Amino acid sequence: MSNLTNRNDGPPSAGFRLDKSNAKIFGVCSGLANATDIDATIWRIGLVVATLLGVGLTIPIYIAVALIAD
Repeated sequence: MSNLTNRNDGPPSAGFRLDKSNAKIFGVCSGLANATDIDATIWRIGLVVATLLGVGLTIPIYIAVALIAD
């Protein structure tokens, strides 16, 4: 079995919310996983790759989402 399976219960939620129960740092990636039905690991890898490739606003946007979202 793949480790990339979605561990969420049920369908994706109607809106975006931080998922602090499955969080690594703030729960942004796990919240995005719940909202889009894409595994949180894919979101985490994408954000790390974007940061390493020099997309300049990745970290500030991540922090802003973590502070603004509930």
